[in-house]
Amino acid sequence: MNLDTKKKKTIDRLHRFKKGTAVLCLSLTMTGMLTGCEKLPFGEESNTKVVLTSGFGGEEIFRISRSSCTKPELMVYLTNMQNQYETVYGPDIWNAGAQGVTLEQRLKDSVIARIAQVKTMALLAQDHEVTLSENENGKIEKAAEAYYSSLSPEEIEQMGITKDTILGLYKEFALANAVYDKIIQDVNPEISDDEARTITVEQIVLHNYKTDALGNKIPDSEEEQKEDLKIARRVIRHINKGEDFALLAEKYSDEEEVTVSFGKGEVDRSLEDAAFDLDNGEVSSVVKAEDGYYVIRCISTFDVKQTDANKEKLMKKRKKEVFNEVYNRFVNSLTRSLNEELWNGISMIHDKNVTTADFFSVYEEYCGKTQEL
Repeated sequence: MNLDTKKKKTIDRLHRFKKGTAVLCLSLTMTGMLTGCEKLPFGEESNTKVVLTSGFGGEEIFRISRSSCTKPELMVYLTNMQNQYETVYGPDIWNAGAQGVTLEQRLKDSVIARIAQVKTMALLAQDHEVTLSENENGKIEKAAEAYYSSLSPEEIEQMGITKDTILGLYKEFALANAVYDKIIQDVNPEISDDEARTITVEQIVLHNYKTDALGNKIPDSEEEQKEDLKIARRVIRHINKGEDFALLAEKYSDEEEVTVSFGKGEVDRSLEDAAFDLDNGEVSSVVKAEDGYYVIRCISTFDVKQTDANKEKLMKKRKKEVFNEVYNRFVNSLTRSLNEELWNGISMIHDKNVTTADFFSVYEEYCGKTQEL
């Protein structure tokens, strides 16, 4: 992936975060951590009390049942994720915004959702009597030591942390993974070849929108869409005359990727129907999808390798669905309290000497990747 594409994808992710973002909706996959579901941590639709300072410790930002999150814990998440983005974009990225909400606020919202998820899963682990082994605790100790020792005195002071802060956060990661594994351990869904069938096609795509600098999609005018349709029909005429599909894609397509593979339910329904109706080497007519016009040529009606990979993906999806059912019932039973005054006062650290960005990757290096939810 080139740098421009990476930047665009990262901005797109930031724009998906809205105020009240879900406890399990942690889609900043840049760091490869837990992602998934639909429960609001703090907001009108959740079982949440919003208070100022009554009943909270001096640095408590929120409580979920018997678990709480402190300002130093949240600053570890926020500072590391902030610096990951600044590594790609530079510090001025946070001046941008959309719909009256700055990217800094969007990142804050995603961070509180992310840490709320992990803490809630750690509570679920306790309810399921999940504990960590001596070996797991040993790895966590080494990871915490490695990350903490990488910090400068200034970083430690500005985040307000100790080594025990990092150790506690890493243990919560491990418990979240462990309870996920326990709940899905006996889930073994049968996935047929037909259900997992994956085809491979070449595509020429004419999008019906433009993307601005912040990743927002701006719909094309009616005249522009009519012109795209004319181009798509012209492309088919060129193909019928024997012209090279890849060269036509290079000239006309809005997508850099020409050859793609997908299974059922993974693309626009009109595109799926057209693709699965083709034989090897056959070219479609112009396909109108939600995001524009497509011309596709079938390369393989049954890609064995991709189908096997899709089986694995579908199995993981079914397992996640089972876990989410258990998790959502658990979330509904919890009381959540937000210290709004302290939360509103949280801001990023804007200091050129605070550059730490590998909190998540150090954990994965020592303890393995976390499950995606």
